[in-house]
This record gives sequence, structure tokens and C-alpha cells, in this order.
Amino acid sequence: MRVLLIKTSSMGDVIHTLPALTDAQQVIPGITFDWVVEEGFVEIPRWHPAVDSVIPIAWRRWRKQLFAQTTRRQWVEFYHRVREKNYDLIMDAQGLVKSALFSLVTKGRRAGLDWYSARESIASLFYQKKCTVNFSQHAVVRMRQLFSALLGYRMPDVMPDYGIDRNQFRVQDNKERYIVFLHGTTWATKLWPENYWIALAKLAAAQGLQVKITGGNDDEVARAKRLAAACANVHVLPKLSIVEVAHMLAGAIAAVSVDTGFGHLAAALAVPTVSLYGPTNPEFTGAMGKNQVHLAAAFPCAPCLQRQCTYRGESPVFPACFSTIMPEQVWERLKLYLYPTPCG
Repeated sequence: MRVLLIKTSSMGDVIHTLPALTDAQQVIPGITFDWVVEEGFVEIPRWHPAVDSVIPIAWRRWRKQLFAQTTRRQWVEFYHRVREKNYDLIMDAQGLVKSALFSLVTKGRRAGLDWYSARESIASLFYQKKCTVNFSQHAVVRMRQLFSALLGYRMPDVMPDYGIDRNQFRVQDNKERYIVFLHGTTWATKLWPENYWIALAKLAAAQGLQVKITGGNDDEVARAKRLAAACANVHVLPKLSIVEVAHMLAGAIAAVSVDTGFGHLAAALAVPTVSLYGPTNPEFTGAMGKNQVHLAAAFPCAPCLQRQCTYRGESPVFPACFSTIMPEQVWERLKLYLYPTPCG
């Protein structure tokens, strides 16, 4: 059975889909997937053994210059690429009007979420096969239920398996003992206060631990350099690709992360991680997997799910909700991974 999967973005959403592929591969012998994904995330699907080919799409870039000659040419190339094969099923796992429109140009039976389950209900009108999935549950569970419903099997009652061989990212004879700070995210309200990162790095330094940190844009790199200037044990790496970040994470003994796509990558690689949540709810989008700890803000308006903080009271930090997740608290949870207690 050959399936065309449409799940274009974001990074976290792409990673959330991997366990569903593992389920399908274990239940349906010989099933293979081709995957339509945003060009910036093409490496992630390639890590899963059920994926045969990856078809990149550049919608984020195209929509900024819809009528440019380059955009038209690249769209035609994408159109011909997705029509090369007749698929047994076209699965739109995004549930958006744009992803449903992408499915229209394919060759095969289109399937996705129904009117009450899709993020954008109108998208369901484009599908020939539909299913209901409860939106009020974790994204990984939703994806696993979607696949099981559309492909006709019972969802396995086991922990999610991302299907990634972590050993492919390991460095031979790596003797470094370091933790990784995943501090960058697109929402300002998700950013843990900078002085808290510095305090946490100093707690690590007191135990002789090194910290590796990087950034995906100029602001994040500048923040990383400020942390390094304040703490001698913090080492700033240049901007890294997704594959390079995977290598960095695979060699780490643990990580601390805000709500960001790389936090989900850490979970997929089974890296022990303490994840910090202010405006978002880890019950729906928290890093899921082995050795994952969630610390959620205990604040009156959290989780607010807002990109801009509207709290007008006094607070020692911004955003205010993170005043309830202190560096010492994070360190205590992190120590459980750094210094595990022997059994018995």
C-alpha cells in the first residue's frame, strides 16, 4: 500500500506525526509513504523507515511572491511531482484549506478529518473519506488516531515510537558531558527569562557541567552570546541545520527547552528533557516521549495561548507567568537525569 501524506508544517507538527507512521508500518505489512512537507523540514521525514520519498513544497516562500515567475515554475514542478504516482490513499493530516487544496492536484482517493475535527472545517469538503478525531487531546494522539481510522486498524496501546534511530546522530567516542539549552521560539510569550537561563547555567557550572547553545536567527544568536558572556561554561555554536541540532542533542546528557520544535526533536530522540510552558498547555502540545518532564506555569492566566502577554500586574520578569518556574526548580528536576539514583 502506498500513501501520500500531506503534513507540511510546523516543525513540531511534523515530528508529532512520526509515531503514527510507526504504528501503520507495524500493523500494515509493506505500507510506504511519500510525504509532502515544507522545504525547511525535509530532513525529518527521511529519518523514518516507512517514508520512501519526500516531496518538498515551499508554500511559506511562495505566498510572499505568488505571481513571481520563479514561484510559478516551482509550483509546476511540484504539480508534476505529486502526480507521478497513483496512490492508494491521499492523507491530509494538516486539516487546513491550503493542505486540502494541495491534495486536489494528486492522483488517488483523498482522506482527512471531518467537519467537526479539522482545524479549518471547510477543508473537510475536499475529502472523499473522512473521520472524527477528538481535537481536545495531545497532538501525537490525534495523529495516531487519524492514521488508525483512515487506514483501518486499531491504534496500538503503547507509548509513541518516533521510529528514529538515534545512533545515526551519535559521535563515536564522545566523552563530553554537556546539557543543551533550547531557548529559541517564535512566540515572545514562550521565552523563559534570560536571567533565569543565566542562573541555571551557573548552577550547572557549579557541578562542572558544560552547556551548549545555538540560535536559529540573529536575535537568538545574540541571546546565546549574552548567556555565554555571563557564564564561562556556556558554549555558543553557530547557526545549525536541523540535522546538526539532532547531532548536538544526541550527544547530550540532558536538555532544557521552552515550547519549541527542537524540544519535540529532543523528545523524538529520547533525550532527557525538562520543558518549560508558560502560555501553552503541555497536555495538548507538550514534548511527548521517554524521559520528558513538563513544568507548566502556575499563574492565574496561564495557559493563555496568546502570542502577546496582556497581564498588567507587577512581575519581576516577562512574561509574568514564568515567574512561577524558577531556575532552582528546573535544576532540581534536571538533576534526576544528571545524577540518577541506582535501583535498589
